[in-house]
Parts: sequence; C-alpha cells; structure tokens
Amino acid sequence: MDGIKKIGKAFKSLKWYEIIMCVIMLGISIYYAIQPQEDTPQWLAIINFISGLCGIMCVFFCAKANRMNFPFAVVNTTVFMIYLAYFGIWATFWLEAIVYTPLNIISWVRWNKHKDDEDELLAKSKKLKLWQHIVVFLVIVGIAVLVFFVLSAVAGDTWMKFAIKYGWNTTVMKWLDSAIFSIGIVASILELMRYKEQYVWWLITDVIAVAQYAIKRDPVYTTKKTIYLIEAFVGFRNWHRLSKRNKTNE
Repeated sequence: MDGIKKIGKAFKSLKWYEIIMCVIMLGISIYYAIQPQEDTPQWLAIINFISGLCGIMCVFFCAKANRMNFPFAVVNTTVFMIYLAYFGIWATFWLEAIVYTPLNIISWVRWNKHKDDEDELLAKSKKLKLWQHIVVFLVIVGIAVLVFFVLSAVAGDTWMKFAIKYGWNTTVMKWLDSAIFSIGIVASILELMRYKEQYVWWLITDVIAVAQYAIKRDPVYTTKKTIYLIEAFVGFRNWHRLSKRNKTNE
C-alpha cells in the first residue's frame, strides 16, 4: 500500500509537457498494438505497447531522481528484451539482460540509502571530477570496440538481422549497437552511483537510438527513444540542481 502511494506521488510530480508526451506515446502504442506493422506479429505489438509506456515512465521519474522509476524500469527491461531478441539486436539485448536488469535492483537499494535532504522519494546527486570524465570516456571507447569484434565473431549474420533484411549497411548498424551497449553500461553505473553526468551519456545514446529505430522505421520505439532524448535534457537539469543543493560525496 505504501508503494502505491509513493507511485501516486511520483505521478503527481509530472510536468504538463511530460503528460503530453505520455499521451502521445500511449496513442501511438495503442494504434500499433491494434494495427501492427507488417514485420511485427500481434503478440510483439502488445509487448511494444507495454515497453513504450513503462519505458517513458521510467525515464520521467529517473529524470527527477525519483526512486519510483525502478518498478517501471524492471518491467520495461523484461519486455524490451523480447523485442530485441526477435529482431536480433544482440548488443542491446545483452545490455538489457546482464547490465540493466541487475543494476535496476542494485540501484533501487542504493538510492534508498541516500535520500535527498528535502524529499525522501528523491536521491542525492553527485558530480564527476575531470580525471573521472577522462576515465569514463576511455572505458566507453574500449568496451564499444571489444563488443563490436566479439559479437561480429560470435553472432555473425544473426546480429542486426533486420538490417540485412532491408539491405542497410550492417557494419554501421553494428557500431551503433555496440556504442549503445558501451554507453549504457557506463551510464547505468553512473546512475547507480548517483552522478549527474550519467545524463551527458544518456543524451548521446538516445541520439544513437533514435537514429537506429528511425532507420528501422519503427514508430513505437522511435517515439519512445525520442521522448527519452527530450527527458535526458530535463534529467540533467534536475540532477544538476540536486547536486548543487546536496553537495555530497556519499
């Protein structure tokens, strides 16, 4: 019962423009759940509907440093993995499976231990030092290169198979997928540690993801990722404000 009240309070914190984006996502998701695209079976269209709504609620609440983002994150991650496996988007699939799923749980616990001074539903925010920025960048590049070559060898033609189907440049699509995987790992760890700079990297990965799903011509996930991108700007602003307010290294 307490959890329902907290989620209700989180919903009340939504801004008018977030409600508009939610309505847009709802409308597109319902339409394509009823009238799925040619290469999308009905059951997968319903999966997309669930993922679309839970995904945007997750980013709305995370942008506010609100701990109620995690219940939606768990559901979104679970159903999104089904979509990714169906289309052979393997780097992002493993990102969801071995990174996002456990980190959602761990982050939920850690955020509970570091509550904001003024609102207990929010988490305290921190910021990186210059040398930490350099390390983060090098780690992202290293992971992306490793993932590209490993998955190219292991997954072969099953990786980004939709790109092969439509005759697109699979090498470019694989690099995009590898970059999303790499940035997603690092940004998730920064989120776990409550660093505001997570949103710099979420912005980059959201731009890549929007391009990826726009090329694929997937209206539900293009809309979803576009909302992620918009909300990443909001999130950086909110977390920056919290980091100045709390001024903590905890």
